Formats: sequence, structure tokens, C-alpha cells
Amino acid sequence: MIRIIEQASELNSLVNATKKTGLSVGFVPTMGALHKGHLTLVKKAKKENDLVIVSIFVNPTQFNDKKDLDKYPRTLENDLVLLKPTSADIVFSPSVSEVYPHGDLIGADIDLGGLDTYMEGAFRPGHFKGVAQVVKRLLDIVTPDRLYMGQKDFQQFTIIQYMIDKLKMDTILVVCPIIRETNGLAMSSRNERLSALTRKKAGIIYRTLLTVKNNCNISSIVELEQYGMKRLAALSPFEPEYLTIVDGNTLTPVTDIAATNYAVACVAVWADGVRLIDNIILKKEN
Repeated sequence: MIRIIEQASELNSLVNATKKTGLSVGFVPTMGALHKGHLTLVKKAKKENDLVIVSIFVNPTQFNDKKDLDKYPRTLENDLVLLKPTSADIVFSPSVSEVYPHGDLIGADIDLGGLDTYMEGAFRPGHFKGVAQVVKRLLDIVTPDRLYMGQKDFQQFTIIQYMIDKLKMDTILVVCPIIRETNGLAMSSRNERLSALTRKKAGIIYRTLLTVKNNCNISSIVELEQYGMKRLAALSPFEPEYLTIVDGNTLTPVTDIAATNYAVACVAVWADGVRLIDNIILKKEN
């Protein structure tokens, strides 16, 4: 039976008592509207920790477009049904005032080292400030040993790792591979807002990334990026916002894949009024 907790103080007390007995705590932050990708994170967390907490909180500070916030699906009852087979222990489902008891402007000034100025940051001003703000607040409440996030939001987890390192937080970030639909589309809560036809055609995004990867040692960076943008723009109703190849650590644009040890192709595409993001690792050396 999954326990639902709405009060931060109650959750914090429970976690402290758990950790005093020597048990480990895993944490999966979500905004709800769960899908198989989320459930994979929860299952991995359960394998590696004694107590697993899943937060379901639609964070208003990371939406630069209020319409997007209003449209975001809230499906708590269904989320609880989906979580049951994962053996998650606790769902933390707080109100906005519970997460931000002193107002949602507090904690919005976390230094992100400029990582928030590229890609998503360039098109969604303030988004990552809000993401870092809420993750910091949730980590303060949950104090987990391990934090689980998916690779799909590449820039997001890179920024969170930077924040954890910068603030010397006692939490290990565990990044899990992207879970995809049968056509290759990266699983996302936003996919539910696509028409059936668009969702079927959206496999073009992953196929384009695969082609970029297969040709990354043959074509130049400029050629690869131009190819990706052109291919995505040619299929209605897709409108690519960017396809860029960046350094996986700094998120800065790469000019020569041979000169970096970590290269990632990242993409953002609009379709049916929905913004879809994805990425593929082109090169990673230990």
C-alpha cells in the first residue's frame, strides 16, 4: 500500500527516522501524468534503496508560459494505480504553499554556471531557474541518498548535477536511459496531447538523431545540424526549434567531435502545439 503524504514536515520526519536505522532512501521527482519512463526510474530506485519516495508536484516556477502550466495534465488517481506494481513506498503530493511556504520567489537565484543559457534556456527563459529551485527545495525536504532522473531531459539533469556539486549536497544523481515508444518517440507526459497521427509520425525525431549519430564521423557539425533541421521541417506538422551538437559536460556547442570526449545531439520540435525534446549521445569517453 502506497502511503500518500502532503506535508513536508511529516515526510521529513519519516525520512529522518528511516535513515537513523541505517536504511537508504531513493527519490524520484515527477510532475505526475506518469508513463513507463517514470515507472522505470521508480523500479530502479526500488532495487537500489530501502525506501522509495515519488513526488507528484506540478511546479509553477518552471513554466515560462502560463498556458502550458494550465494545460499540464493532473492525473493523481491514475498515477497511483500505475505506481502500485513498482512497490514505491511513499507519494509526496504537496500543495504549492507547502513547497514554497515563504513564496515562490525564494530560492530562485541558484547559480547554474551559465548552463541554463543554452538550448532550452535560450527558448524558455527562467525555466531552469524554476527547475533548480524546486529540485533544491524537494531535496531539502526528502534528503535522499539517491536522486533518479531520466536522460531525456539532458540539459536538466546536467544542470541538477552542477547544482548538487556546487552546493555540496549529500545526494547521488542517478541518470537512467531514455524509454521510447515503439516508433522511437521518447516517452513524455506531453505525448498524450498529440493527435494519434502526429504521435505515430513523431518517430521521425529519433530516426533523425540516429542518422546524425551514424554520420557524426563522416559529416561536419554544420552539415549534421543542417540535415537534422531540414529533415524535421519537411514533415508536417513538425517545426524544429533547434538541433544542436553540444559538449555533454558544459552544454556549449561543439565544432569538432574529434576534439571532445563527450558529444550529444539535442533537439526540440513543436508539433500540435506541443514541445518535444530528445537527445542522443554521439560520443562518450571515460
